[in-house]
Amino acid sequence: MGETRGRDDRNRRVPPRAAVRLVASGAVLTLLVGCTGSFLLNPFGWFSDPPPVVFQWDSISPPPILPGAELLDPPPIEIGQVPGPDRYAQDLDVVHYDVELVVPPENDRISSRTTIRYLRERAGPHSLTLDFSGLATELVTARGQVLEFRHESGLLQIETPGRPGVFDTLQVEVMARGIPDDGLILRANVHGAPTAFADNWPNRARAWFPSNDHPADKATVSFTVHAPEGRRVIANGVQVGSPAPVDSTRTGGVSGLLTWRWESRVPIPTYLMVVGVGEMEVLENGLAACEQAPASPREDRCVQVTSWVFPPDTAHAASVFSRTTEMIDLYVDLFGPFPFEKLANVQSSTLFGGMENASAIFYSENAIARGLNIESTVAHEIVHQWFGDSVTPADFRHLWLSEGFASYFGPLFWAQTQSDAEFRTRIEDLKAEYLASNVKDRPVVDEGVSNLLGLLNENSYEKGALVLHMLRDVVGERAFFDGIRRYYQRHAGGAVVTADFQRVMEEVYGQPLDWFFQQWVLRPGHPVLRLDWAWDDELRQARVTLTQEQDSLWPTYRMPLEFEFLMEGGVHRVADWVDGRQWTQIMPLPSRPTELRLDPDGWLLFERVD
Repeated sequence: MGETRGRDDRNRRVPPRAAVRLVASGAVLTLLVGCTGSFLLNPFGWFSDPPPVVFQWDSISPPPILPGAELLDPPPIEIGQVPGPDRYAQDLDVVHYDVELVVPPENDRISSRTTIRYLRERAGPHSLTLDFSGLATELVTARGQVLEFRHESGLLQIETPGRPGVFDTLQVEVMARGIPDDGLILRANVHGAPTAFADNWPNRARAWFPSNDHPADKATVSFTVHAPEGRRVIANGVQVGSPAPVDSTRTGGVSGLLTWRWESRVPIPTYLMVVGVGEMEVLENGLAACEQAPASPREDRCVQVTSWVFPPDTAHAASVFSRTTEMIDLYVDLFGPFPFEKLANVQSSTLFGGMENASAIFYSENAIARGLNIESTVAHEIVHQWFGDSVTPADFRHLWLSEGFASYFGPLFWAQTQSDAEFRTRIEDLKAEYLASNVKDRPVVDEGVSNLLGLLNENSYEKGALVLHMLRDVVGERAFFDGIRRYYQRHAGGAVVTADFQRVMEEVYGQPLDWFFQQWVLRPGHPVLRLDWAWDDELRQARVTLTQEQDSLWPTYRMPLEFEFLMEGGVHRVADWVDGRQWTQIMPLPSRPTELRLDPDGWLLFERVD
């Protein structure tokens, strides 16, 4: 892999870092601009006529990115790599990111200054390792001091003097520029207008700002974005002030920009830290979660709901986002208070069709532009504000705690607002999608996954949702929803693994559930059932045999199951617990049945064979 090194490295044929003179306002660098606009020093006569132009740059601003500048971006790295077991074992707790971005009118590059505040348990000098891959690092400072760094293979390693006191808040500033190879998508939208939208899942925030890019390390974040006049900027949290003109000396020499500021005061993981820049109209959708949104800046503690959409698509967006406030209010009743400052529904030019970014959900530009009904996606992404964004999987291999929850409680909106039959139809759709998948031989919590993007599968989504559905049947309606609320209340703002959820559900159920999570979450597969039955007319009873014929590597399932006998004049149901590869039970009945149905209410995930 290629690398860029600190300012004293002269071993590569790249421009050396500029000489630095420390002043009270920061480190002032003299950069020279040749005829191509490259910001390079010229100690060896690399430039020919015309002579280079001197440009003053101090470290309180992002580095210059005038058009035509030569950008020495590091080689891209594979996205979604599973981190090594010791990668995030360092003594590091990031508490805040302050990200300043310059997005020029050409929309073909960015310049940035990222300030990172963090804590350590040990005092003194130390090596700080951050994830960073997409831009070229130009300068790293701490408390006015220029620091040595090494930038290679997606890691930025910084030697810092630290502070003398234990638990002192530490800070570094990283200045960078270039063309993000991922993470922040610079491109024309579906209507041909320039846009910039962040798309960070699972660990792609590192492609546009340096970070401890792991879901368990949550931090607050603020964004200062210098964007062309006529384009709006949306981000996490609350907007601070109004867009204001900014001098080009603060924007890398780019003129005609307005400065937007956003601040998220609720800690979130890096994969949810986003900005969006483009020509957008803002639609008001109303207020929700009144007196149930403690992070809201409003006096009434309501969540302001808006939609940010491309101008040609405002009519359809007004329709598909019209029930957002209703959805939020339902989920507040089910889960607890809304966790963030606001909610913005955003039409975006990204790679994925929907992304649950905290307080600023990004949706597929094409789906909205084509007039598709995406209300199911809207409900799914809103559920994520509680499960995924506030209660976050500490390890992506426990992704079902995010995607499974959204895939289950999203459809539950229709059970509450339309009919239980509509909800049951959606559950059957989930079963069909899982049973038709190619991941049935993998567990939901897949420790053997080779790339995190591979977790975007039917185990994390459909089977994860069905696990919740079956758990609801096992523990009962009241215990299930009491457990969901208790789980959210206990872990809101935190990071969890499956054992945390199991522990809470065992508390409300009053019995161990290890057998349930082992067979459904930690091991692969599902029951494959063969049903045989015979009627004894003399004894007026049915002999029912249920054989589990699934792969021998899959579990032998223990499960509650209901049997529905159809007979003249009505039906007769028998509920029992099934266990063992072959299970037989005698069931007395009032009359001869004509048919036997398994699981008539659709609680169980299984495959039936004749």
